[in-house]
Amino acid sequence: QVQLVESGGGLVQAGGSLRLSCAASRGIFSRNVMGWYRQAPGKQRDLVARIAPAGSTVYADSVKGRFTISRDGAKNMVFLQMNSLKPEDTAVYYCNTYPSYPQWGQGTQVTVSS
Repeated sequence: QVQLVESGGGLVQAGGSLRLSCAASRGIFSRNVMGWYRQAPGKQRDLVARIAPAGSTVYADSVKGRFTISRDGAKNMVFLQMNSLKPEDTAVYYCNTYPSYPQWGQGTQVTVSS
């Protein structure tokens, strides 16, 4: 059974930081590329960052230099450190494999005020 539980979102002012966490089922975490996605109101869900089991990372251009994805294999967790947040980062953030499984968690809301 696929389980993905995101946490750590909140309301922050522009320029602030948040750290998102995702607890994933061990069965999908250990062998898959893991990613953070986001979906703003009225827009499609997009990949923000991904990390391979060996640790290599890829970022969307819009977050390069501001966001950092990491993973903890012992805890089956993925993290997204978000710095220098902008109002356009406002969205619901989800974690999933990359490519994604059909099942999604509930996501965590990130709201950045100007």
